[in-house]
Amino acid sequence: MLEAFLAAWLGTVAAQAAPGPNLMAVASTGLGQGRRAALLVVLGVASGVFIWVAAVAAGLGALIGAFPSLLLAMKFLGGGYLVFLSIKALWTALRGGQGAIKARGSPLSDVAAWRHGLLVVLSNPKAALMWAAVAAFLFGHGLAPAQVLAFAPIGACSAVAVYGTYAMLFSSGFAVRAYARAARRFEAVFGAVFGVLGGALLADGIRSLRP
Repeated sequence: MLEAFLAAWLGTVAAQAAPGPNLMAVASTGLGQGRRAALLVVLGVASGVFIWVAAVAAGLGALIGAFPSLLLAMKFLGGGYLVFLSIKALWTALRGGQGAIKARGSPLSDVAAWRHGLLVVLSNPKAALMWAAVAAFLFGHGLAPAQVLAFAPIGACSAVAVYGTYAMLFSSGFAVRAYARAARRFEAVFGAVFGVLGGALLADGIRSLRP
């Protein structure tokens, strides 16, 4: 079980560190409202991670195993969404407009900041696909639902560490100035990463359609 947890954790950290809606929510809040609000968004994201793992342990992995077409649909939905984000970010980089990570202007209460992070991760199709993949991996190693549920605090703590680092960076004056100077480069990198991830998901889905 420990070996399976370690492998799943390494994959989780890599996915969380990659650019995505969670990062944009944390960074935009840090840029616009400072460290406290950004860290509360991080706590909301971590809460969402815990909910996803709990849902997986309750039967999402088994459901996908029983209905493979559900996983195929998730690949196309998640891949299409990431390609959309890629096109949007690359277009912004080419135009030289304001980046996807924009300083959030409207003030958030503590509860609203936490809720924002929670809703971002729960409505993110990339998160759904990632945790479905984690579920398939853990169940494939013979873990019982209760053991998969035990991965929930690991995933949540990982989210706090990864996104908490982003919150600290983007709430600093240096990060604000650096991002303002290099917004187009950030957008180009985000667009490239989104494009690779989305393209890989779509290609995997297309391959799954072949007899």
